[in-house]
Amino acid sequence: MKAMILAAGLGTRMRPLTDTQPKPMLKVADKPLLDWALERLDEVGCEQVLVNLHYLGDQIQAHLKSRVSYISEDPVLETGGGVKNALDHGYFQDAAFYVCNADNLWLDHGNSALARLAEAWDEDRMDGLLLLQAVETAKGYDGAGDFWCEGDAGQVRRLKDGGAGKPAFVFTGVQILHPRLFEKTPEGAFSLNVLYDQALAQGRLYGLQHAGAWYHVGTPDSLAATDAALRGSE
Repeated sequence: MKAMILAAGLGTRMRPLTDTQPKPMLKVADKPLLDWALERLDEVGCEQVLVNLHYLGDQIQAHLKSRVSYISEDPVLETGGGVKNALDHGYFQDAAFYVCNADNLWLDHGNSALARLAEAWDEDRMDGLLLLQAVETAKGYDGAGDFWCEGDAGQVRRLKDGGAGKPAFVFTGVQILHPRLFEKTPEGAFSLNVLYDQALAQGRLYGLQHAGAWYHVGTPDSLAATDAALRGSE
């Protein structure tokens, strides 16, 4: 499979750390967040990885050099607009592809989460397959969650839609999407959540429960906590 890593964000919640460097280049256990995601993709043999750039993108490109392909955005197009821009430029036209947030950090327990997503992908039933983490095991996350899921690799629903009393899951930022999901989309910047709602309405959004650890790295405090955890100092 092919993959896109979303690395164009401004990283505003990480300030002041992101005043001089993009969030994907912040380090956990001496490794940029971006490299944690790239290593997972390398493990499953992704034949092409595209990284979108905007804020301080020259630092990302200087770090990765020729390891990946790049596409720049000006202005920034958010998650959905960023992927649509890649499709409009001829990427990922033929088949479903991975999309990962560059500031995402997950560890596998047993089989690779990306491999499990690929194995669970069903072209006929799905337009999107999200990797989900149970709220109670999401490290550094204190929210209520995003979805509930009808079994493993089952259809997902927003928690507000019949989720009372159901196990809650947070979206990890790792997913498989099909190009057809973007056929009727707005121009410019928009969130992937617009397309999730579209797929939800058609019963074509599914979720796979992650079997390993996932770290919510959204603020300087959570970055420090994640770094400490992965260094074994907690």
